[in-house]
Amino acid sequence: MAAFETLFVTSLYRANLGARLNPELEAAALLIAAEDKAGRRWAKDHGYKGYTSYAALDDLPLRAPAFAALVKQLDRHVAAFARHADFELRRRKLKLDSLWLNVMHKGALHAPHIHPHAVVSGTYYVTVPAGSGAIRFEDPRLPLMMAAPSRRKNAKLANRLFVDVEPKPGLLLLWESWLRHGVAESTARSPRISISFNYRLD
Repeated sequence: MAAFETLFVTSLYRANLGARLNPELEAAALLIAAEDKAGRRWAKDHGYKGYTSYAALDDLPLRAPAFAALVKQLDRHVAAFARHADFELRRRKLKLDSLWLNVMHKGALHAPHIHPHAVVSGTYYVTVPAGSGAIRFEDPRLPLMMAAPSRRKNAKLANRLFVDVEPKPGLLLLWESWLRHGVAESTARSPRISISFNYRLD
């Protein structure tokens, strides 16, 4: 008798947090983007079509109550992710390391990348106009596949080499920080607003 077992699973955690905080998060994000000259300058210098607080601000939960409320939700979901992944934390815990805004305009994209020195990374979507661009996750084994054939268009999710996730307002995505990911170019006429973050082992 033959049987298949699934080895070395890569988990992507999805949750719908609803949109209750989104109006306040959107207003705060646009206000911060307008006031943060250093962040806008960094984005311009790095060819970022829009704004990110990534290299300029590290205190978003202190700037608006909605960010602090979001972090409380993130803490719970990241703890659930850690349990599902069977992380052996012993007396340590996963702690928010960084949280940043992305206000991305038409033509903006994120080249494929990882988040070194973090354990769990994720994104929460606030405003998602049509054509904002999907987030794409890559099979981490790609560099080792050498002579492996491509996959069928209708391949099972677990067998695909790339998985695209269309963002929606209120959607939370979590993944292990070593998982390579990128965002397709936005064709939307209005900005896509998202909040990204990293958790580290404390």
